[in-house]
Amino acid sequence: MSLFDTRVPAVLLRIDRNPFHHGTLGAVRSLGRAGVDVHVVADCTASPVRRSRYVTRLHPAPPPGAGPAEIAGALRKVAARISRPAVLIPMDDAGAVAVDRLRAELSPSYLLPQQPGALPERVADKAELAALCAAADVPHPRTVVPASAAEAAAQAWRLGLPVVAKWSRPWLLPPGSGLRSTTVIRSAQQAKELYARTAEAGSRLLLQEYLPPGPELDWFFHGYADREGILRAGGPGMKDLAWPRGAGLTAVGRWAPNPQVRALAERLVRGLGYRGILDLDFRRCATTGRYHLLDFNPRPGAQFRLFTDTTGLDVVRALHLDLTHRPLPEGDERPGRVFVVENYAPLTALRPVRAGREGAWYAGDDRRPGWAMWALWTRHVSRRLLDRLRRPGLRSAAPAEARVVRQASAQVSDDERASSH
Repeated sequence: MSLFDTRVPAVLLRIDRNPFHHGTLGAVRSLGRAGVDVHVVADCTASPVRRSRYVTRLHPAPPPGAGPAEIAGALRKVAARISRPAVLIPMDDAGAVAVDRLRAELSPSYLLPQQPGALPERVADKAELAALCAAADVPHPRTVVPASAAEAAAQAWRLGLPVVAKWSRPWLLPPGSGLRSTTVIRSAQQAKELYARTAEAGSRLLLQEYLPPGPELDWFFHGYADREGILRAGGPGMKDLAWPRGAGLTAVGRWAPNPQVRALAERLVRGLGYRGILDLDFRRCATTGRYHLLDFNPRPGAQFRLFTDTTGLDVVRALHLDLTHRPLPEGDERPGRVFVVENYAPLTALRPVRAGREGAWYAGDDRRPGWAMWALWTRHVSRRLLDRLRRPGLRSAAPAEARVVRQASAQVSDDERASSH
């Protein structure tokens, strides 16, 4: 007999139009294998997700830059087609913030965790997060929010160059603007020039102490805070390989016990009263040994399937079980398990792993998304190479720019993502 109430479908919402978002595919497979009908509200026109055998139905996504009314309208249409309550799972920060704002309007049709007021929006906002960490006594890099271009330049000097510049609400960055969610700046002039684009960015600029990356310094924690506020499923993991190398998304991650990271996650959840799925990014300071929280994402992280215990429980399954009032199975952790994004780490994907491996794209019971990914990736890389060949003098002729280093897994636009590949 299934642990799941398979009468209750799941609706995955993704507003960001990234065809290579493997986290959405992970959620589709996780719930679909459990016998749950999975509806996807996202632009999957060019995404391998649409090829999965576990997708029950695809639904039109809200348009780029959609406001709450348009998002609510799209979700109401889906609810009408399904005609029964469903578990709603936002897969990006923009979706998580919108769903929380629309909670009262959506609640008759969708099951959602009961969060304290506007908490997903506050933790996703990079400037708000610094204050929340201070209140919860969780280490966070020194952060300032300048009120003028001159102050941005002065604060960059005070923090000590280089510094990290972040837009507090990166999901508001306009596509094609060239603005990046997170940038390492190396001069006061760069800080001043970046601040001048605040109105265009749509949110505040903040400057943050730079913690250099390095081996075994980047950690993450995925979990589900249940109705009682107890962290279930998930666990701490270490980023073994990033794309781009050194400071990008997790290309290879490993489940690694870390009592300090777990204790910080529990302290934060307890202090905030947070409920639901969370994805936390930490960086350990090589000098002090302290773990600093860099990002709090109020939704599943792209590599959440790494943390699948001996009962098959992960954070997405935990959410569905808890919201349908089903007991969560008690399984054992599987430390040493590895998660690999095959197109970013093809050699690692071929090596045997004693503790087990989860592929982002390949699955023996769902092969078509993996094939579609390789076809799409080949076209993407070929197009990038052709663009470079057509503009051989561009790199040498262009003025030096601030180097992009994703100190955290902040959400980025499609244009930014393409420029990093």
